[in-house]
Amino acid sequence: MKAIGISGSPRRHGNTETLLDAFLEGVASEEADVSKVVLRELEFSSCKGCNACHKTGVCVLKDELTPLFDEILDADILALASPIYSMGVTAELKAFIDRGQVYWARKFILKDLYFDYHHIKRHKGFFISTAGQNWDHVFDGAYPVITAFFNDTGFEYTDNIIANNMDEYKGIKGHPTALEDAKKRGRKVVGELQSISKKNEIGDL
Repeated sequence: MKAIGISGSPRRHGNTETLLDAFLEGVASEEADVSKVVLRELEFSSCKGCNACHKTGVCVLKDELTPLFDEILDADILALASPIYSMGVTAELKAFIDRGQVYWARKFILKDLYFDYHHIKRHKGFFISTAGQNWDHVFDGAYPVITAFFNDTGFEYTDNIIANNMDEYKGIKGHPTALEDAKKRGRKVVGELQSISKKNEIGDL
Protein backbone atom coordinates (compact mmCIF):
# COMPACT_ATOMS: atom_id res chain seq x y z
CA MET A 1 0.00 0.00 0.00
CA LYS A 2 1.39 3.37 -1.00
CA ALA A 3 0.65 6.76 0.56
CA ILE A 4 1.82 10.18 -0.59
CA GLY A 5 1.59 13.38 1.43
CA ILE A 6 1.98 16.69 -0.38
CA SER A 7 2.84 19.72 1.70
CA GLY A 8 1.76 22.99 0.12
CA SER A 9 3.03 25.25 2.87
CA PRO A 10 5.74 27.79 2.01
CA ARG A 11 7.09 27.38 5.56
CA ARG A 12 8.93 24.21 6.53
CA HIS A 13 7.89 22.24 9.61
CA GLY A 14 5.02 24.58 10.45
CA ASN A 15 1.61 23.69 11.83
CA THR A 16 0.19 22.07 8.72
CA GLU A 17 3.28 20.08 7.77
CA THR A 18 3.50 18.83 11.37
CA LEU A 19 -0.14 17.70 11.19
CA LEU A 20 0.61 15.99 7.86
CA ASP A 21 3.61 14.25 9.43
CA ALA A 22 1.39 12.91 12.21
CA PHE A 23 -1.06 11.48 9.68
CA LEU A 24 1.74 9.88 7.66
CA GLU A 25 3.25 8.47 10.84
CA GLY A 26 -0.04 6.74 11.53
CA VAL A 27 -0.13 5.32 8.01
CA ALA A 28 3.48 4.15 8.23
CA SER A 29 2.83 2.43 11.57
CA GLU A 30 0.58 0.01 9.66
CA GLU A 31 3.49 -0.90 7.37
CA ALA A 32 2.34 1.13 4.38
CA ASP A 33 4.91 2.72 2.07
CA VAL A 34 4.92 6.46 2.84
CA SER A 35 6.52 9.40 1.06
CA LYS A 36 6.23 13.16 1.52
CA VAL A 37 6.65 15.86 -1.10
CA VAL A 38 7.31 19.47 -0.14
CA LEU A 39 6.18 21.66 -3.03
CA ARG A 40 8.32 24.66 -2.02
CA GLU A 41 11.41 22.53 -2.68
CA LEU A 42 10.41 21.64 -6.25
CA GLU A 43 11.09 23.57 -9.43
CA PHE A 44 7.88 23.80 -11.43
CA SER A 45 5.80 26.19 -13.50
CA SER A 46 2.17 27.13 -13.12
CA CYS A 47 -0.41 26.03 -15.67
CA LYS A 48 -0.18 28.21 -18.78
CA GLY A 49 -3.84 27.86 -19.69
CA CYS A 50 -2.81 26.86 -23.22
CA ASN A 51 -5.37 24.02 -23.40
CA ALA A 52 -2.94 21.83 -25.33
CA CYS A 53 -3.84 18.98 -22.97
CA HIS A 54 -7.44 19.23 -24.22
CA LYS A 55 -6.18 17.93 -27.58
CA THR A 56 -3.28 15.67 -26.59
CA GLY A 57 -3.98 14.57 -23.01
CA VAL A 58 -0.40 15.55 -22.17
CA CYS A 59 0.86 18.65 -20.36
CA VAL A 60 3.36 20.66 -22.41
CA LEU A 61 5.28 21.55 -19.24
CA LYS A 62 8.06 19.18 -18.23
CA ASP A 63 9.49 19.79 -14.78
CA GLU A 64 9.61 18.26 -11.31
CA LEU A 65 5.83 17.90 -11.15
CA THR A 66 5.80 15.58 -14.18
CA PRO A 67 7.01 12.41 -12.38
CA LEU A 68 5.06 13.37 -9.25
CA PHE A 69 1.74 13.13 -11.08
CA ASP A 70 2.67 9.63 -12.24
CA GLU A 71 3.36 8.67 -8.64
CA ILE A 72 0.04 10.11 -7.49
CA LEU A 73 -1.95 8.00 -9.94
CA ASP A 74 -0.11 4.96 -8.56
CA ALA A 75 -0.88 5.77 -4.91
CA ASP A 76 -3.60 4.31 -2.69
CA ILE A 77 -3.71 7.17 -0.17
CA LEU A 78 -3.19 10.83 -1.04
CA ALA A 79 -3.02 13.63 1.51
CA LEU A 80 -3.04 17.25 0.30
CA ALA A 81 -1.89 19.63 3.00
CA SER A 82 -2.12 23.41 3.08
CA PRO A 83 -2.57 26.07 5.73
CA ILE A 84 -5.34 28.56 5.08
CA TYR A 85 -4.05 31.75 3.50
CA SER A 86 -6.60 34.48 2.71
CA MET A 87 -9.45 31.97 3.13
CA GLY A 88 -8.04 29.43 0.67
CA VAL A 89 -5.13 27.10 -0.03
CA THR A 90 -1.63 28.43 -0.56
CA ALA A 91 -0.29 29.55 -3.92
CA GLU A 92 2.01 26.51 -3.96
CA LEU A 93 -0.80 23.99 -3.61
CA LYS A 94 -3.12 25.87 -5.96
CA ALA A 95 -0.44 25.90 -8.67
CA PHE A 96 0.02 22.17 -8.21
CA ILE A 97 -3.73 21.53 -8.45
CA ASP A 98 -4.04 23.71 -11.55
CA ARG A 99 -1.43 21.53 -13.25
CA GLY A 100 -3.84 18.64 -12.77
CA GLN A 101 -5.99 20.17 -15.52
CA VAL A 102 -4.56 17.53 -17.82
CA TYR A 103 -6.52 14.85 -15.96
CA TRP A 104 -9.72 16.87 -16.19
CA ALA A 105 -9.14 17.14 -19.94
CA ARG A 106 -8.60 13.40 -20.25
CA LYS A 107 -11.75 12.61 -18.24
CA PHE A 108 -14.21 15.09 -19.67
CA ILE A 109 -12.93 16.12 -23.11
CA LEU A 110 -10.86 13.26 -24.49
CA LYS A 111 -12.70 10.67 -22.36
CA ASP A 112 -9.72 8.31 -22.25
CA LEU A 113 -9.41 8.32 -18.46
CA TYR A 114 -12.07 6.64 -16.36
CA PHE A 115 -12.20 5.59 -12.70
CA ASP A 116 -14.94 3.15 -11.83
CA TYR A 117 -16.68 2.86 -8.47
CA HIS A 118 -14.38 0.11 -7.21
CA HIS A 119 -11.25 2.06 -8.12
CA ILE A 120 -12.44 5.17 -6.30
CA LYS A 121 -13.38 3.20 -3.18
CA ARG A 122 -9.85 1.78 -3.06
CA HIS A 123 -8.17 5.20 -3.35
CA LYS A 124 -8.55 7.53 -0.38
CA GLY A 125 -7.96 11.28 -0.39
CA PHE A 126 -7.49 13.52 2.64
CA PHE A 127 -7.25 17.27 3.08
CA ILE A 128 -5.01 18.35 5.95
CA SER A 129 -5.06 21.95 7.08
CA THR A 130 -4.62 24.42 9.92
CA ALA A 131 -5.78 27.99 10.38
CA GLY A 132 -5.03 30.75 12.85
CA GLN A 133 -8.60 31.97 13.28
CA ASN A 134 -11.24 30.33 15.42
CA TRP A 135 -13.94 30.48 12.73
CA ASP A 136 -16.05 27.44 11.86
CA HIS A 137 -16.11 28.44 8.18
CA VAL A 138 -12.42 29.26 7.78
CA PHE A 139 -11.75 26.11 5.72
CA ASP A 140 -14.80 26.37 3.47
CA GLY A 141 -13.05 28.13 0.60
CA ALA A 142 -10.51 25.31 0.27
CA TYR A 143 -12.90 22.39 0.00
CA PRO A 144 -14.10 22.87 -3.61
CA VAL A 145 -10.51 23.08 -4.90
CA ILE A 146 -9.52 19.89 -3.09
CA THR A 147 -12.69 18.16 -4.28
CA ALA A 148 -11.90 19.00 -7.90
CA PHE A 149 -8.42 17.51 -7.71
CA PHE A 150 -9.53 14.29 -6.04
CA ASN A 151 -12.33 13.89 -8.60
CA ASP A 152 -9.94 14.35 -11.51
CA THR A 153 -7.37 11.85 -10.18
CA GLY A 154 -9.70 9.08 -9.05
CA PHE A 155 -9.59 9.48 -5.27
CA GLU A 156 -12.52 9.34 -2.91
CA TYR A 157 -12.54 12.53 -0.83
CA THR A 158 -12.49 10.61 2.43
CA ASP A 159 -11.98 13.11 5.23
CA ASN A 160 -10.69 16.48 6.40
CA ILE A 161 -8.03 16.52 9.10
CA ILE A 162 -8.18 20.11 10.21
CA ALA A 163 -7.39 22.27 13.22
CA ASN A 164 -8.23 25.94 13.59
CA ASN A 165 -7.53 28.42 16.38
CA MET A 166 -3.77 28.03 16.05
CA ASP A 167 -3.27 31.60 17.28
CA GLU A 168 -4.77 30.73 20.64
CA TYR A 169 -3.09 27.33 20.90
CA LYS A 170 0.29 28.87 19.99
CA GLY A 171 0.72 26.29 17.26
CA ILE A 172 -0.32 22.73 16.50
CA LYS A 173 1.77 21.26 19.31
CA GLY A 174 -0.37 23.18 21.79
CA HIS A 175 -3.56 21.62 20.46
CA PRO A 176 -4.80 18.97 22.90
CA THR A 177 -5.92 16.34 20.38
CA ALA A 178 -5.06 17.23 16.75
CA LEU A 179 -1.78 15.34 16.35
CA GLU A 180 -2.96 12.15 17.99
CA ASP A 181 -6.23 12.29 16.06
CA ALA A 182 -4.26 12.59 12.80
CA LYS A 183 -2.16 9.53 13.70
CA LYS A 184 -5.31 7.55 14.49
CA ARG A 185 -6.87 8.54 11.16
CA GLY A 186 -3.73 7.40 9.36
CA ARG A 187 -3.85 4.02 11.04
CA LYS A 188 -7.58 3.71 10.40
CA VAL A 189 -7.46 4.34 6.65
CA VAL A 190 -4.91 1.57 6.15
CA GLY A 191 -7.23 -0.83 7.96
CA GLU A 192 -10.14 0.33 5.84
CA LEU A 193 -8.24 -0.34 2.63
CA GLN A 194 -7.04 -3.71 3.84
CA SER A 195 -10.65 -4.63 4.60
CA ILE A 196 -11.77 -3.55 1.12
CA SER A 197 -8.95 -5.58 -0.42
CA LYS A 198 -9.94 -8.71 1.48
CA LYS A 199 -13.59 -8.33 0.47
CA ASN A 200 -12.50 -7.89 -3.12
CA GLU A 201 -10.45 -11.09 -2.95
CA ILE A 202 -13.45 -13.14 -1.85
CA GLY A 203 -15.74 -11.53 -4.38
CA ASP A 204 -17.85 -9.35 -2.11
CA LEU A 205 -17.22 -6.21 -4.16
